[in-house]
Amino acid sequence: MIRSRLLDEEQCDMFTGEWVPNPNGPYYTNETCSAIQEHQNCIKFGRPDRGFLKWRWKPDDCELPLFDPNQFLELVRGKSIAFVGDSVARNHMQSLICLLSSVANPVDLAAPLDQNRRYEYREHDFNVSIFWAPYLVRTEKTDPNDEKRPFKLYLDEFDEHWTTQIALFDYVIISAGHWFFRPTYFYLNNLLIGCLYCPESNVNHLTAYFSYRRAFRTAFRAINAANYNGVTFLRTYAPSHFEGAPWDKGGDCARKRPYQRNETVLEDYGLEMYLIQLEELRIAQKAGRRRGGKFRLFDATKSMLLRPDGHPSKYGHWPMADQTIPNDCVHWCLPGPIDAWNDFLQELLMRETR
Repeated sequence: MIRSRLLDEEQCDMFTGEWVPNPNGPYYTNETCSAIQEHQNCIKFGRPDRGFLKWRWKPDDCELPLFDPNQFLELVRGKSIAFVGDSVARNHMQSLICLLSSVANPVDLAAPLDQNRRYEYREHDFNVSIFWAPYLVRTEKTDPNDEKRPFKLYLDEFDEHWTTQIALFDYVIISAGHWFFRPTYFYLNNLLIGCLYCPESNVNHLTAYFSYRRAFRTAFRAINAANYNGVTFLRTYAPSHFEGAPWDKGGDCARKRPYQRNETVLEDYGLEMYLIQLEELRIAQKAGRRRGGKFRLFDATKSMLLRPDGHPSKYGHWPMADQTIPNDCVHWCLPGPIDAWNDFLQELLMRETR
């Protein structure tokens, strides 16, 4: 039986495998789910192919059951989940809401423009929230009215917008990535110690890896310091797939099929960020064991490296005359391959109940 082959976590590494055809997908449409944001609504904005919707993730040594909304809602009855991170974390939460929409729709408790959101499935005593924290640590804007200007990152200070709230949740899914390549100023002990892509010549120029490592270490330290009794999942970095040029120079992701595993390899900055996450997770697990904290790996990197076909590209908006909008090879179409993250999530939660 499929389920019996999944009982032993040691025997099934669900994160190593490949994409195989799934003629039954997808399990919702862009018209049946109201949680899809415009820039992820690839079908609405004219994406002509549908093949990218017809794949499922197959681990090497076992089967990964497809998401079952009824089973999931029973699994989380009386529970709560918090997503902490950036717009890809929100993308993941929206996929979950869409997959559940065939059997239940939540009450949306957030104001329309609030980046922190909370949804309640009242018949199932279940709620899901997202805390907007693209850098995971305390930040300040250099220009209060312009989010595109550089941020100040206080790399050793907790972001209390989410760290003071997580005690209310049974599960926390923490992730971060692409924001760390933006121009930023780095602070430790409230002192400027470096920057990324800043114009000042008298400031130490550091890499994105420096801030990425420090941010995760501080975020995990905050969870341990809070004596959090739930389960923390680190959802690893989901690679972008710009080809031909950088994102701001016309790079695109126009492929129509997944890669096979022998067609690509994780390298350069993607590999470095992934390795940083794994190392910081090990440090947090070791610290957490001393007080009963639970940190788990949610590896999205291996599977999503193989999905260059799953991004909106130019299909996140209508064409605009005399205006060039960068192609989106960071976020994921809904429906799309990111729905497999909730196959992973369902199995991870099953393992926690066993």
